[in-house]
Amino acid sequence: MEKIKKILVINLGSTSSKIAYCEDAQIVKQIEVRHDTKLLRALKGAEEVTAFFGQYVDDFIRSEGIDLAGLDAIAVRGIGRQGSYRHGAYRLTPELLADVVSGPVGHVGLYSSTVLGGRLSERYGIPAFLYDVVPTDEVMDIARITGVAHYRRHIASHTLNCRAVARKVALEMGRDPDHVNFIITHMGGGFGTLAYRDGTIVETYSAEEGSFTPERPGRIASSLVAELYTDPKYTPDEVRRILKKDVGLYGWLGTSDCVEVERRIDAGDEKAKLVYEAMAYQVSKDICSLGAVFCGKVDAIILTGGIAHSRRFTGWIEERVGFLAPVKRVPGAFEIEALAGGVTRVLRGEEPLNDYNDVKPYTMFQED
Repeated sequence: MEKIKKILVINLGSTSSKIAYCEDAQIVKQIEVRHDTKLLRALKGAEEVTAFFGQYVDDFIRSEGIDLAGLDAIAVRGIGRQGSYRHGAYRLTPELLADVVSGPVGHVGLYSSTVLGGRLSERYGIPAFLYDVVPTDEVMDIARITGVAHYRRHIASHTLNCRAVARKVALEMGRDPDHVNFIITHMGGGFGTLAYRDGTIVETYSAEEGSFTPERPGRIASSLVAELYTDPKYTPDEVRRILKKDVGLYGWLGTSDCVEVERRIDAGDEKAKLVYEAMAYQVSKDICSLGAVFCGKVDAIILTGGIAHSRRFTGWIEERVGFLAPVKRVPGAFEIEALAGGVTRVLRGEEPLNDYNDVKPYTMFQED
């Protein structure tokens, strides 16, 4: 019988964070912490961000009595240098860690997960891994072209949870996860809608390209960006606030908490209802447009992430997209199990380990 793999999982995020101790893909102990958006946005610099999240990791290890020296691995929802990644696992090496700390913080959760996981790996001699990273990029070349010559789309998606739920739904349908066509929308603080074909994400709308979300502006006109940056009454910091902070549901309603938004709707708030339904309307358009990727041959549409718990929100989407394929709700996220399961398979030699040296900017044409 295979020895059980003991794995610490670190998955830190902008709306909530999860830290867990797993044995193989099974969660044994876990904490989930919801974050105050305003508090996170007040953090300044890499050290403040890392210290904020590091306290939760340290408290979990201490309170649960986790024997770090006895771990087989650390699984991290993180990121390395910019470039094209394949799905699957990458070793969190000193080189990868150095690439992260030498650059901007970017997404606070991905940055902190990588830094904290890398530091624990170095301190205790435990191998650490990234798995199904956000910038996984395996889309078709035809999907990379934009209307601005020599500018290609930058691909990013909720690869981890979406590949996990795709596998789950395929098996429930009695199908091979490597032989299905799914359109999947992950709905959390940011959204991602993607086309999953035969185990690979072949097209995606990132939070910058698709619907607006609780904390993202979604697609916006380039003319607005140009107008803001050339208007002398706005400083660069004010422009960043307008385009990146006071956006999405938060910008319209002063909250990114969908439970609070639905409470307002139930109390008769017409503005909250219109903005919330508009978000579902835009997601529905994203889903239907990806039907073209499969020429309409879609096996299922999957709605996942925290907002998939909402019957109201998913009902609005299903009403508009149900003609295309059956709609499956898989509320919540399975990122902890996916991280632990993927790393377990790597440790057992059941999945190959990707080479971080292969992560480079994608080149499509000879002149790139």
